[in-house]
Amino acid sequence: MAVKIGNIEVGDFPLLLAPMEDVSDPPFRALCKEHGADVMYTEFISSEGLIRDAKKSTMKLDIYDFERPIGIQIFGNNITSMREAAVICEAAKPEFLDINYGCPVKKVANKGAGAGILRDIPKMVAMTKEIVNAANIPVTVKTRLGWDENTQYIVEVAERLQDVGIKAISIHGRTRKQMYKGEADWTLIGEVKNNPRMHIPVFGNGDVDSPEKAKMMKEKYGVDGIMIGRASIGNPWVFNEIKHFLAHGTHLKRPTLEDRVIACKRHLQHSIKWKGEVLGIAEMKRYYTNYFKGIPHFKEFRIKLVTSFDKDEVFETLEKVAVEFEGIKF
Repeated sequence: MAVKIGNIEVGDFPLLLAPMEDVSDPPFRALCKEHGADVMYTEFISSEGLIRDAKKSTMKLDIYDFERPIGIQIFGNNITSMREAAVICEAAKPEFLDINYGCPVKKVANKGAGAGILRDIPKMVAMTKEIVNAANIPVTVKTRLGWDENTQYIVEVAERLQDVGIKAISIHGRTRKQMYKGEADWTLIGEVKNNPRMHIPVFGNGDVDSPEKAKMMKEKYGVDGIMIGRASIGNPWVFNEIKHFLAHGTHLKRPTLEDRVIACKRHLQHSIKWKGEVLGIAEMKRYYTNYFKGIPHFKEFRIKLVTSFDKDEVFETLEKVAVEFEGIKF
């Protein structure tokens, strides 16, 4: 039976691409969609930036038909600004609007935005209610277990957010204090899902980096789907690998070097098309190590890739990688 966010079907067991700052842009989303991601989310967008029409914020509103269904994610700590930003986002015509209550970085959380709002649950609920009332599309939430080990109130919080109208919740299995350290704890995610009062989809997030882990989380905790973040960077194949394993119990053949070069080149092409040649090339530099992780003696090529700002030279270097390491096994 298909999972629905509001009235939008997203698959029987959807795999969601996590919203990641400086990662989940249209070029990256394009690769993940091609390789099996069911639901996309944008990078998080500052509500204050949106209402002031800041270019860095408004550029993140770019969405494309090929990546639907997609949610635009916003963050902020001012209820009025968040409500106004929700209206601006809706005009960009996403399927969903997502509220970021999970970002742990200091510059966000210490201002009471992102995971910072987990220290003020009444405000979190009030803000969510205002956004739900302002939006004419389904509102979803991405959050964490709590601020720290003493404030893991996610079972109650999820209920309260559902009561004010959200249509799905994604939960990262760490507290804000943990940042991304230690292992994600899915126990409370399972408690949210298995709470008889919950009737909206509950998606789990945190440390799912293999088909086996995805299967275990699905079967052990009963979540409606899984949100995947860091495991997809330089590895967009992870979505189809998980889908195949869940359906058949066998592994898809791992991508070859040729597959990796093709995907990397496509990512670069998308990046240049969306951001222009200079910025498109510059922002691809963070991905090369991930695409070619596991290749011995790759340092020389990595240095060439990250120091070149000439499009033809970068593509030529990628071709040389394909030739130099042809036949290598991953």
